[in-house]
Amino acid sequence: MNELKVTHILKNDLGFSNSSIEKIKKFNNYLLKFNKNYNLISKSTENSIWYRHILDSAQIIKFIDFSKIKNLADFGSGAGFPGLIIALYNENSTFHVKLYEKSKVKRDFLRYVKKNLNIRNITIENNVYEKEVLADVIVCRAFKKLGEILSISREIVKKPHKLIILKGKNAQSEINNVSLELNYSYKMEKSITDDDSKIIIVEVK
Repeated sequence: MNELKVTHILKNDLGFSNSSIEKIKKFNNYLLKFNKNYNLISKSTENSIWYRHILDSAQIIKFIDFSKIKNLADFGSGAGFPGLIIALYNENSTFHVKLYEKSKVKRDFLRYVKKNLNIRNITIENNVYEKEVLADVIVCRAFKKLGEILSISREIVKKPHKLIILKGKNAQSEINNVSLELNYSYKMEKSITDDDSKIIIVEVK
């Protein structure tokens, strides 16, 4: 799926504004430029960024009620997926996104994007384990195993909150191998970018 088809979905199915899409186009150019010297994303996915990374991240907004949340955190944001894409979808001053990324190279790239695209509703944080996380929604993509994510949720994230986790074909087996506490409930949704992938949504009360 090429850029034109993805931008059509972003605008008509997911509700991205023209302004947001233009910023995503510039972000895509920055990513390709930096990826020549730094391993921000796999070189094998450079020709499919719009589908493999941008649309895969953007689909998360279907499961977020922006009228009820003020703070979102992205664990292991990497080159900005999915947190940066969500921030570009909703640049309202009352909505804030924290991008947690342990790699200095990737944090520097995120700061470059923030400055050059004038994104005011994000902050770039270091290791997620360093302090309590205050967020209504946690998003993860290619971060850690589900059990580890739930452990972080229990230990350092304020309650209540929602976890939205993009997972591959092993999503169900990961769910089967964890023990959910009584205040945790979950459901799984199909990914629009991969028939074998799932989106795990965990509600923490």
